[in-house]
Amino acid sequence: MRFDILTIFPNIFDSYLNESIIKRAIEAGHIEIHVHNIRDYTKDKHGKVDDIPYGGGPGMVMTPQPLYDCIQAVKKENPGPLIYMSPRGKTLTQAKATKMAKNGNKGFILLCGRYEGIDQRIIDLCVDEELSIGKYVLTGGELPAMVFVDVVSRLIPGVLGDDESSAEESFSPALKGKKEYPHYTRPASFKGLEVPEILRSGDHTKIKKWRENNCS
Repeated sequence: MRFDILTIFPNIFDSYLNESIIKRAIEAGHIEIHVHNIRDYTKDKHGKVDDIPYGGGPGMVMTPQPLYDCIQAVKKENPGPLIYMSPRGKTLTQAKATKMAKNGNKGFILLCGRYEGIDQRIIDLCVDEELSIGKYVLTGGELPAMVFVDVVSRLIPGVLGDDESSAEESFSPALKGKKEYPHYTRPASFKGLEVPEILRSGDHTKIKKWRENNCS
């Protein structure tokens, strides 16, 4: 699956894309990620991508021209929907992510806003869906874009190595929307706290029942 991220701060993604599961998924060819600098598309001689809002008010608004030209250029390579990461969008949930991971060969274009947001005409002309990662406001859309890539990518077959890893996680269909059961590893005793005896019993039927009963 292909992800294209549109931002004015592309370097923010460097370390994230070069570590851990996401890096391995890229190297294995399970996902493809391209980060585009919106500033590269501005026609302003000073490289500006923002301006004061009509009607007054605090802050600046991202102007439509560089956004539109960047989107159109990326659309030639990625036919997937354009997602605008915005606090006024619908909340990204595990169920939503699961549905999006089944997007087939289509990818996603993720638009990261800054300042007070983007010109509404870009939303009207280009955006397919607005998504939020929570009921709070962040400095920009880069962190939400990373969250989107992470939550959707790990649901793509092969990304986690063992596909069962995502099958029994919190909010997964297998857990019927509940949160995941507690996990333990060696040693069996740590600072006076013991691993439940049933998990050391080797009785997989009883272990399965214990885990089901300890999902919250």
